[in-house]
Amino acid sequence: MIRKAFILIISIVFTSSFITAQTPTRWRGSNGNGVYNETGLLKQWPANGPEILWTFEALGEGHSSPVFANELIYLSAGIDSSGYIVALTLDGKLKWKASYGKEFYESYPGARTSPVVVGDLLYIYSGNGVLTCMDATNGDIKWTKDAFNDFDGTNIRWGVTETVVVDGDVVYLTPGGKKNNVVALNRFDGDLIWTSTGMGDVSAYCTPLLVELSARKLLVTMTADHIIGIDAADGKMLWSHPQTNRWQVHANTPIFYEGGLFCFSGYGQGGVRLDLSNDGASIEKAWFKEELDSRIGGMVVIDGYLYGSGDKAREWRCVDWKTGEEKYASKEIGKGVVIFADGMLYCYSDKGQLALVEATPEAFKLVSQAKVELGSGQHWSHPVINNGKLYVRHGNTLIAYKIK
Repeated sequence: MIRKAFILIISIVFTSSFITAQTPTRWRGSNGNGVYNETGLLKQWPANGPEILWTFEALGEGHSSPVFANELIYLSAGIDSSGYIVALTLDGKLKWKASYGKEFYESYPGARTSPVVVGDLLYIYSGNGVLTCMDATNGDIKWTKDAFNDFDGTNIRWGVTETVVVDGDVVYLTPGGKKNNVVALNRFDGDLIWTSTGMGDVSAYCTPLLVELSARKLLVTMTADHIIGIDAADGKMLWSHPQTNRWQVHANTPIFYEGGLFCFSGYGQGGVRLDLSNDGASIEKAWFKEELDSRIGGMVVIDGYLYGSGDKAREWRCVDWKTGEEKYASKEIGKGVVIFADGMLYCYSDKGQLALVEATPEAFKLVSQAKVELGSGQHWSHPVINNGKLYVRHGNTLIAYKIK
């Protein structure tokens, strides 16, 4: 009996470890929505900001975020016009570095998209539209697909910034072609599974959202002039909703909450909440708010309230998810990126301000702040929380802060 119990325990531990290893990393946290499920974090920082545990200051250029898998930290970076995956140990030491080919260097040079790691495979989509599958243990290239040459896509003004979505044996990609607008590929060899014409728009910097409903898995993304919903099983487009702006930039991943979608983009366009039918086959507009026009900073929804900053409307705002009613607007810090953990908003402004803010609809309650002094270029990367640490990438530098 004891031997059987021991075998059962070992089996459970092994199965749990295997499932964890095969879970794809995602941009903006395990749920792809900027909400991190960590607890016991500091509710106030020291006067000079949270303690810096370590820094790595030789990354290369880029605006992507780190991801965590296989007891390593993976980042993408641009070095001398080429793109690299940089793998670091959890204490910030270089494990290996490998090139995945040419990167985007025409404007705001460097890597744009975060890698996606699933077990021993890694996927990176360059700013030039090349999807590369690499060995996650050493960076060896397994296969590549060129979204523009292989799938009739075309690049966009500032280079594609889509972090691909991986689910099971499938990787989803938005070439933005007239014929191959959105595609599903076999993640082991890159072979085409299905293609969707979508609305025929070019891509629009958007990392898609995969919504699991009882009736189907729904892939939601934003192309140049539309929000589109696609059946993830076969590529059938189920619905679309018009959404565009001056530069056709829609860099924020849609948010799914309580049966609804929130899709938003900058340059004064704003955000719309759409109600999904139970089977995901149709939508109905619930409300629209022009001031919710974050360009690249994302938003979070916590306990029925949306939090984030705008672009043209530069304030930080809290809005009721159900009604769109504004609860507050504040200019205490510059506009930027927001994530959430353990009751607090972590705001990172494009001026390099790092702030800890209480997540309450009552007011923008700024608790602590610090200045990100290290690094280079724009303060655009989305911070990440992992195992009690806050990771901020600023250009060529990754900073690990102690927040627990």
